[in-house]
Amino acid sequence: MAGPGVVSAPRPGIEEITIRGIGVIEDAVLPLGPGFTALTGETGAGKTMVVTALGLLLGGRADSGVLRAGAERAVAEARWIVPAHGAVADRVDDAGGELEPIGEGAAELLVSRTLSAEGRSRVAVAGRSVPVGVLQELGEDLVAVHGQSEQLRLKSPVAQRELLDRFAGGELAAVLEEYAAVHRRLLEDRAELDRLTAERDARAAEAEELRIALAEIEEVAPQPGEDAELAALAERLGAQDELRVAAATAHEALSSEDVGALDALTLLVEARRALERAAPIDPELAALAETVASVASLAADASADLASYLAALDPDAPGRLEGVQQRIGELNVLLRKHGPTLDDVLATAESGSRRLLELDADPDRLEALAARTGEAEREASVLADRMTALRRDAADRLGAAVTAELGDLAMGNSSVLVEVTSREELTATGRDAVQLLLRAYPGAEPRPIARGASGGELSRVMLALEVVLAGTDPVPTFVFDEVDAGIGGAAATEVGKRLARLATTSQVIAVTHLAQVAAFATNHLKVLKGSDGGVTTSTVQRLTGDERVAEMARLLSGLTTSDSALAHARELLDLAGTA
Repeated sequence: MAGPGVVSAPRPGIEEITIRGIGVIEDAVLPLGPGFTALTGETGAGKTMVVTALGLLLGGRADSGVLRAGAERAVAEARWIVPAHGAVADRVDDAGGELEPIGEGAAELLVSRTLSAEGRSRVAVAGRSVPVGVLQELGEDLVAVHGQSEQLRLKSPVAQRELLDRFAGGELAAVLEEYAAVHRRLLEDRAELDRLTAERDARAAEAEELRIALAEIEEVAPQPGEDAELAALAERLGAQDELRVAAATAHEALSSEDVGALDALTLLVEARRALERAAPIDPELAALAETVASVASLAADASADLASYLAALDPDAPGRLEGVQQRIGELNVLLRKHGPTLDDVLATAESGSRRLLELDADPDRLEALAARTGEAEREASVLADRMTALRRDAADRLGAAVTAELGDLAMGNSSVLVEVTSREELTATGRDAVQLLLRAYPGAEPRPIARGASGGELSRVMLALEVVLAGTDPVPTFVFDEVDAGIGGAAATEVGKRLARLATTSQVIAVTHLAQVAAFATNHLKVLKGSDGGVTTSTVQRLTGDERVAEMARLLSGLTTSDSALAHARELLDLAGTA
């Protein structure tokens, strides 16, 4: 109990749903709140449209066929009370929305979905437009909807295993999480091992091709830029005579060895001397004499360089040229195989060496992967065995608890068994197959619930399961769409009691046509059908006092003014303690 001055946090659940333009409902507001809400109304009034609207808010498939005739769009809006912290708050934050704090540890979440006549859907969560997938994620933490489709799902082995795992609680959940991580690693390692094994011959052939290519490149041992250098050298060696003539001609012109020849150096010396003789007369000529002397010095240097060049010309140029051309040929072979450029050849040598190291390590890698896969299999097997033990223990407890509930739901001779069978194969959830079995009466052969239960029995089994699960894995809101189908009398009363009990820990919303169920509701809503002579229009009304008594009488006998029907209705409400 909260102390003085402390405001306790509101219970999580749906506070209000607004529906516009869905089916026969033009505009309706459903005040919900905590506890047990019963939704009643005449056949065709639109009770199922409430479940349809909720389905849209939980990310269900959008079908423009749900639009009210003539409506341009359908709108479903809901105001939720959610914990201020936790999975829901985290999902809203990830979507960019912002919850509205309303009390200690609680917050308000606004969700809306609009469907146009063209089939377009728009979703808003906490003031932010989001993909419809966000609604589906939120719905997993907010609401459990039970109707005919959910009854069909309950018949599937996967749903039955998930239900048992919920009941088993946190210990199994922790082992399952650890197992899932090991199993993912096992699958990855096994896939890699299978791939390497299947590609072993191809990878061995690739390694052999690489060894040949690297041997060819290593034998030639090309150097960066060598091809360009050899091309230039080959051109020079092939033009030795032309080069010799050019250098000799230039050397002769600069400094002839013939006596009396007028070469450039001789003429420059004479020019310098002439200028120096006249320099005393005009000092300007002295500067020009120095310039000529510099030119003569440069000419002398050029002559000496030409002499050295001529002396250095290779007398065995044809022989050297043959060697250079042979080397160019060797490089060209590499370029054709591994080019087109020498840089490509060198890059092939570098990358090929790294790749060959990787391929040559395959045997060791295969051995390591095989060992790692074996270790993961052993680890996963141990964890799977732990899950099997936990599931079998939980299966016994769940079967006994559900059977006890069925005793008060007019199925006292029936019992539920939860069978856990193990296989050798390791799946994503272990090696267990879970099956719910229904024994119709003592001594009868248990039959799978998918084949051994009628629609009404399946509804009661589902309700019993949820009542039992509420003690171990509560969901904020349960929605039951005609969970009382196929039952009546005392069984219906017990269904109402169980829904009321479930409502002590979770919000319960039930669409019902039985007064024995509706009597236990703490909030009674009626879908009212009206017509203007052409179009049927439904609204929603909260019933209290005499209006509720009249609706209960209608549910009991179809009469709303009969004194006996009204007295019976009051008696039922008094019995339920909700009058």
